Amino acid sequence: MSLCRRLVTAVAGVAALTVALSGCLYAQIPPLAPDDGASLAPQTDGIPAELLPYYGQTLDWEECGTGLDCTTVTVPRDYSDPASGELELAVARHRATSGNPIGSLLTNPGGPGAAGVSLMKQALSILVDDTLTEAYDVIGFDPRGVGESTAVTCYDPPGLDAYLYDIPPGARGSDERQAALDQRAADFAAACEQHSDGILPYITTENSARDMDVLRAVLGDSKLTYLGFSYGTFLGATYAGLFPERVGRMVLDGGIDPSVSGTDTSLRQAVGFEQSLRAFMSDCLGTDECPFAGEVDDALSDLSALLARVDARPITAADGRRLGGDSLMTAITAALYSEESWPYLRSALSEVNDGRADVAFQLADFYNGRVGDHYDGNTMEAFVAYNCMDYPDEGTDADLAALQQRLDAEAPIVAPYWAGGGDPCASWPVPPTGEREPITAPGSPPIVVIGTTGDPATPYEGAQSLASQLAQGVLVTNVGEGHLGYNKGNACVTDAVDAYLVDGTVPEDGLRCG
Repeated sequence: MSLCRRLVTAVAGVAALTVALSGCLYAQIPPLAPDDGASLAPQTDGIPAELLPYYGQTLDWEECGTGLDCTTVTVPRDYSDPASGELELAVARHRATSGNPIGSLLTNPGGPGAAGVSLMKQALSILVDDTLTEAYDVIGFDPRGVGESTAVTCYDPPGLDAYLYDIPPGARGSDERQAALDQRAADFAAACEQHSDGILPYITTENSARDMDVLRAVLGDSKLTYLGFSYGTFLGATYAGLFPERVGRMVLDGGIDPSVSGTDTSLRQAVGFEQSLRAFMSDCLGTDECPFAGEVDDALSDLSALLARVDARPITAADGRRLGGDSLMTAITAALYSEESWPYLRSALSEVNDGRADVAFQLADFYNGRVGDHYDGNTMEAFVAYNCMDYPDEGTDADLAALQQRLDAEAPIVAPYWAGGGDPCASWPVPPTGEREPITAPGSPPIVVIGTTGDPATPYEGAQSLASQLAQGVLVTNVGEGHLGYNKGNACVTDAVDAYLVDGTVPEDGLRCG
């Protein structure tokens, strides 16, 4: 069995953070020169002749919601062999409210697997603020394999329910349980291959970054102006590494370190959620609604016992589903993305303590994209597809055992529910093509990287590392809890981003907002 590459989904769109503000300092540089503007003739220098038809296609926009219009863009399935087939990308646009846009602002909300089109339709104000919607035509898109684009397809809703929620036989850690999880993972991989029409080898971040260059050109922009969140920082950094001369103003919020292995990424995230769980518990103990008592360590010990109890004796919810330890940990993870979700976690844990599971399933369903008896998009399936292609296989069962040992030591509450499940990447029908290495993007303009000190999903050290790797990296620190920093309640961070994207004012490297 290959090393488990489980990475927690990092999706933007969580509720706003409330953080004390500090003074914000900026370094002023001249605005982008006319030749660097976003709305001049698209840059196609150096593009192979066989790709030029994709770069020159004309878009047919249609109204698709209040203030939105939508289109599709055709891209090569395989950039190394453009004649071998095509994929379709779904794209949504919100026109600049000023009526005089600087250009297009391409966005990605995270994942991998988060759908930009549906987020544009449902919650544009979470993605960008009024300053950016006034200045830019804001663009959301579903990356290849995702949502309304040519999509990865694995299971129908009942099948995905079984994959995500069913409790395997046997005690945790037993050979019986491991065999069942491995078979479940292999069945999932086989279903993805069967139903995805041959696209799985091409669902990679590098291909998606190349798609963004086609989008840049067909939108009429000479340079890519980009705002990427969470996984979207890896996508943006990958673009910058491929096309540094085509980067315009780029902001990467919730920076992911492209040089770190899947094993280390998994460990960092587990530790991040463990630390956020401690922060939650400290806050919980100061309320009247907390189901725990005593000091933080005592309360965490009681939570660990509660997880083990649910694992041994699952709780049946009103809809008939059974809540085990894994689904309860999914619920906990979902709520740790934002302080505003902490009251829901208190409620969920109180209910579980009383033998009820409905609120816990509401949180787990939110995390998994489950709405009623169906799923809103294919986020979980695309998430696996991208990770199985982007992260190299790192080894053996001994490596997994070593990872588990470190998890037990550094994230003891989270560890039993983190890396012990079956790995669909072990049975993925094609080998991974991604490499984990630093991205420097020499020759690019400044690239702003935001890190939040208490971010569990994209821990702060990832943003620090990414900013230091980039030849023109600029680090902005959001001091606070929760996932992401821009447009989450810290005016210092939001103003820094807006000033750069709108006016070209580069934040001071090392700016600390908190």
